[in-house]
Amino acid sequence: MHSLLGREKKEEEAGFGIDLGLSPGFLPQAATMFSCVGCFWVLLSSALVAVCSFSFISPAWIVKDQLRNNHQHHQHHHHHNNKDSVSFGLLWHCSESLDHMYRCYTFGGLGKFAEIPSSSWQTSAVLCSGGCALLAVSSLLAIITIFLPSGGCERRICTLAGYMQMASVFIMAAGLLVYPFGLNSSLVRSFCGDSDIYYAGECQIGWGYMLAIVGVMLTVFLPFFAKYAPKEQLSPTPLPTLL
Repeated sequence: MHSLLGREKKEEEAGFGIDLGLSPGFLPQAATMFSCVGCFWVLLSSALVAVCSFSFISPAWIVKDQLRNNHQHHQHHHHHNNKDSVSFGLLWHCSESLDHMYRCYTFGGLGKFAEIPSSSWQTSAVLCSGGCALLAVSSLLAIITIFLPSGGCERRICTLAGYMQMASVFIMAAGLLVYPFGLNSSLVRSFCGDSDIYYAGECQIGWGYMLAIVGVMLTVFLPFFAKYAPKEQLSPTPLPTLL
């Protein structure tokens, strides 16, 4: 009886020693670190979906300021004052009417994709909307990983979402590069003067196009966070080895 109690006591002491040797607080800390990276990845993905969607539906990719042009061309272009305040987007164009109201219209109306005045803008609209949709799907997958237990399924979904986000970067970047090719269309020339490819003439780059560029640049970092998003890593790669 005494030998049995002594054996149990020794096993308890040995287990206590093992616990101290493995530092059990270290593993939960590491798991928490990876879960925090995953939460940041989800938040950043969702925010960039909103930013890209808002910028792509914005009508302010190419703008022409009325006040600026009135000071510069008041004597020579007084009869074009009604066209001075105008802006173009992927699917919308806005202008100031005779009653000084700023109104926006879709190119040719909804459902008439062929009415977009330039084939370059049509291509850009397809690429940007497709890349944004792919980014939205990857963001949904990122949200799903929050509710999954750590394991192979979570790692596979994070990997898939990371590849989708990488593809969306290239697709949206291609759309942004194609868009300025449409500046030589007759519609843009009627408002912006002697505009040409990658030259806006009397117009200028609007905040919508700049916001889209910033959104795509930030999306570049999402695949990196997707690699470290899982709560547990089989063999995490140290950061210095990636540089």
